Amino acid sequence: MMIKCEHPQHKTKPKYICKESDGCSERKNPGVQDEWVENGDVSLYDDTRAGVLMVFFRELKTADAGTYRCGVNVSHYTESFTELQLDVRDGVKYPKTKTESAHLGEEVNITCQIPEEHKVYFCKDDDDHICQNISTSAVTEMSPSSERNEERVFTVSISNVSVRDAGVYWCGAETRDTHLTFISLTTKIQLDLFMAPVVRREGESAEIFCPYDSIYKSKSKFLCKGKCSTRDRNTLNETVREEKDTKTDRLTLNDDVTASVFTGTITGLTAEDAGKYWCAVTLERDVNYLYTHLIVIMNEELNLTKYEGDDMSIQCKHHDELQKCFCKAHEPSVCVKDGVSLEKIRDDRFSFSDEASTGVFTVNITDLREEDSGIYWCGAHITTKVNLTVNIDFSLINIISLCLTLLLIGGFIVTQCLLR
Repeated sequence: MMIKCEHPQHKTKPKYICKESDGCSERKNPGVQDEWVENGDVSLYDDTRAGVLMVFFRELKTADAGTYRCGVNVSHYTESFTELQLDVRDGVKYPKTKTESAHLGEEVNITCQIPEEHKVYFCKDDDDHICQNISTSAVTEMSPSSERNEERVFTVSISNVSVRDAGVYWCGAETRDTHLTFISLTTKIQLDLFMAPVVRREGESAEIFCPYDSIYKSKSKFLCKGKCSTRDRNTLNETVREEKDTKTDRLTLNDDVTASVFTGTITGLTAEDAGKYWCAVTLERDVNYLYTHLIVIMNEELNLTKYEGDDMSIQCKHHDELQKCFCKAHEPSVCVKDGVSLEKIRDDRFSFSDEASTGVFTVNITDLREEDSGIYWCGAHITTKVNLTVNIDFSLINIISLCLTLLLIGGFIVTQCLLR
């Protein structure tokens, strides 16, 4: 939550906030002006140009409820303050958390709900984890929800998405009362960006390019494989620093600060290298802002020939229980989309059985047809090329053709006999 206390008559005077129920024994003030300062569980900003004290609360607790003074020290003997009542409700509806993904250069739409009578507030966390307001000129309001019309839906569109747009966004409601503004942030949105998949064969080398915002050129960067919720030090997790290369036996990281791109090169690809990779930068904490999929095509291919009407089973390897795919396409990159699951295949003739402990899932196809012929990719990040040919069963056709031929010959002989 954000509280803005306006003191237009005392713009340059030091400002504070305190809780009356504690006797205002602990006055929180920035100490410095015109920059964010952390003070316990809140952050404060004394804006001397506007004469506003901004107070940012993170993760409100029931204990934060109460009466507060938002004041300014006019002199050693005089102060001016406004009282405000903070009510914190323990509800299950908020906060809401969701994740959005967008391809670099494309457009992403972020949708939120707020109470009907309030003004929209949309902001993005900065490096100090303070949610800075973003102009709502791009906000599109949609029709209210069916829930008694007590909430309305709005959408924020971000076009030509760049690495600077990745991060945490909040949307909520703003309420204004004379010299006080209350902003309740109720929905947290994690915006992740992704690039086109990198597809290479087993034994080849792969390059993963990570563009970054130029303001981070002096920060440490690294590649991370998997969920990356923690920093597990391994050969694919080494740090690359400004104008330096980091090299292990199979991984080289290079940072081109002029182009604002760091590159990870992996040589001698194996099945274990396949997976989801995050580009990350180290600030006060590690921030994963961009990901791609590395698909490793196994050298061993499957060449299968079947007949129409046959049934068949194919075993596919995988390393990630959430990423499994059996896809018909000329290139495996067409098959990759974050969150691919078996349930997305709708054809009733295809069924799947999964043996998670063995790292194998089986694709079963019944009643094969000639149009099923083609190239399939079996697996996920580790993929095997399957060349399937479905032939028509000519043995039955030959029998039918022979019978027709004999009938034609017999008919011709009978006709000739009758004519004679």
